[in-house]
Amino acid sequence: MLFNLNNFLKLKKDPFYRPLKKLLNFYPKSLKYYKRAFTHRSLNKKDLNGVAVNYERLEFLGDSILSSIISSYLFKNIPTGSEGYLTQMRSKIVSRNHLNELGLELNLLKFVESSISEENYGDNIHGNLFESLIGAIFLDRGYPYCKRFIFQKVINPHVDLEKLKNKVISYKSLFIEWCQKNKKTYNYKTFEDSGNDPIKHFSVKLSIDDKIISKARDTSKKKAEEKASKRAFFMFQVDISRHQNQNS
Repeated sequence: MLFNLNNFLKLKKDPFYRPLKKLLNFYPKSLKYYKRAFTHRSLNKKDLNGVAVNYERLEFLGDSILSSIISSYLFKNIPTGSEGYLTQMRSKIVSRNHLNELGLELNLLKFVESSISEENYGDNIHGNLFESLIGAIFLDRGYPYCKRFIFQKVINPHVDLEKLKNKVISYKSLFIEWCQKNKKTYNYKTFEDSGNDPIKHFSVKLSIDDKIISKARDTSKKKAEEKASKRAFFMFQVDISRHQNQNS
């Protein structure tokens, strides 16, 4: 595409241009993809063909591109890693928790157009926006710019392969795997426990062989069970870590 001075000057007049350029560390050629990347479905926007205009399709695209770039990086930098090991390492980098941390770090919420308040966005809004931004970069500037952005924002500042080996994505999965390996019976007894809180809460009691070993409370069943699993993990950390190392 040839450089068009008039289009560039028009682009720079848009109030979205400067903060976006600062975030990207390069100039965007078109703002339409990025505006879509930060459009929440609550606005119910549609294009001329009646297709929904929001970040969800870009999120799908960005997820695939992010995964391919991380996979390539791991393939080159862990030459002896098996398929299973490389998959496990990739999962740690692109885990929902890590993507949420990245989106929060970049303060992507400040760009969002929405008709609802922030507390109603859902737990994964930060990671979803990060993936949709990757999709927008791909459509605007192509794969090389996506790779550059991901190295600047993800790999260089946050990926330490030695530390990553011991990072736990899900304490619940790790705990259940250990229980099954050691023929232990486990049970998560979860129930609603909102009390006087305005937001719904859940409590969980985690037991092994009918003995309660940990309890936790949070705003969702998944969070409460993960928190209880983490507490149980540290009770049996030596045995579980030994099992984990044997399977790595």
